[in-house]
Amino acid sequence: MSSPVEIPFLSFIDLDRQAKTPIYLQLAQQLINAIQRGYLIPNSKMPGSRTLSELLQLHRKTVIAAYEDLHHQGWIAILPNKGAFVMDNKNRISERPYDSLVSLANYPPKTGYSFNQSNILDNPFEQSNCTFQFNDGTADIRLTEIKKLSGLYSATLKRKNTLKKINNPLHTGEYFREQLSNYLNNSRGLHISKNNLLITRSTEMSLYIISQLLIKPNDVVMVAELGLFTANMIFQKAGANIKTLAVDDRGIDIDQLAEKLKNTSIRAIYITPHHHYPTTVSLSAQRRLQLLQLARTHGFIIIEDDYDYDFQYDKSTIMPLASADVNGMVIYVGSFGKSLTPSFSTGFVVAPQNLIVEMQKYLGILDRQGDIVMEQVLGEMIAEGDIHRHLKKSLKIYRERRNYCSVLLAKHFGHQSNFSVPNGGLAIWLEWDIPISLLQLANACQKNDLFIPKNILYQNRNTTAMRIGFGHLTTDEMEKSLEILKECLVQSLH
Repeated sequence: MSSPVEIPFLSFIDLDRQAKTPIYLQLAQQLINAIQRGYLIPNSKMPGSRTLSELLQLHRKTVIAAYEDLHHQGWIAILPNKGAFVMDNKNRISERPYDSLVSLANYPPKTGYSFNQSNILDNPFEQSNCTFQFNDGTADIRLTEIKKLSGLYSATLKRKNTLKKINNPLHTGEYFREQLSNYLNNSRGLHISKNNLLITRSTEMSLYIISQLLIKPNDVVMVAELGLFTANMIFQKAGANIKTLAVDDRGIDIDQLAEKLKNTSIRAIYITPHHHYPTTVSLSAQRRLQLLQLARTHGFIIIEDDYDYDFQYDKSTIMPLASADVNGMVIYVGSFGKSLTPSFSTGFVVAPQNLIVEMQKYLGILDRQGDIVMEQVLGEMIAEGDIHRHLKKSLKIYRERRNYCSVLLAKHFGHQSNFSVPNGGLAIWLEWDIPISLLQLANACQKNDLFIPKNILYQNRNTTAMRIGFGHLTTDEMEKSLEILKECLVQSLH
């Protein structure tokens, strides 16, 4: 056994001489904690009072007082002419309650109580250390001017008025909501004020608040047959009865919805009309008008997610349904700053003011303070035009990447698959025309340094497809990634 003086007491004992608690009690408490956590093992010898007092630079009587307290509580045994030893409380019977305390050397692996566990909310995202990786379409953070963003954040944080806002728990982000409402009016054709806006941390938080407020158990919520899985998870967790609608090259099938409404009462429909997730198609103008008419007639809610709205490559812009809603049937959700970095983006909800007021109550429970500094930075970026300039610059790059990725896909897989060049967004929907197991293909690619997560693979009796994100890849990274995919595909077919 090692000498007790070799035990690194200084690593787990930190005495505060300015504290009101006497030093000997601090020492006793910290030695108890060390015994509980296994730093001092049972039956080991403690250093002598003189040795420990020199090591900790304490008076010897202070250490003696601490040892006597430990002995009285049953943590150590003091044997005449032999010294002090850590007690093994598991193997001795005593009436003292301290002897039955559970050791903290190993944290409990499970709770001592039961609770509801949900597989609905299992994390659908995977990670890998592969050099090359596909995803479902994310922005490239390398295009973001990180130094400029950090400078804006730092400057904002140092302002006196910002510090006052931070100290005010009732701050509601007036400035950012005002700037964002102006931005959405100009870019989306909306007619809102700051009172029609709820600021959240993410689209998922927005949908969660909506579901908690508006969806009751067994309410029917219509979604696309192939749709955004995180949204479906949130609605299911709220107790919704999920029903699906087909999707074609004009978006979600509204005629099928009209047919179902003859026999079914629905609470809401969730759509990503601008760039449908995952197929990237846009909901046609005729279907948009038809959907608004159905919502007014049957009284269901349209939850419109503006997924990838900022990433548009065509000159003609399709306005969201919310811009044509005059009956208050559309709840418009989205994220702002998606072209920057995940930490510099935020979610928002656009709705009539009476609903926003009620949603604010739910947000007050989940995120009462918000991110005041970040909201101020984003508001200033809108006011100064920084967001517009960054988006204009990055859109040119993303358009080039979309075009190049389309060329490579046609070159390598043109006779084995089909796809349409999307008019926006950061991903391409690729459907395979050959019999192949996508999971086996993904496993083969991972062995060759290309990671393809399961959440971008779609395979059932009628569909064999992949949603391939191109936004985060340079042209060189695209070439190497698709070459690996091609090599693994050829091997799997032989």
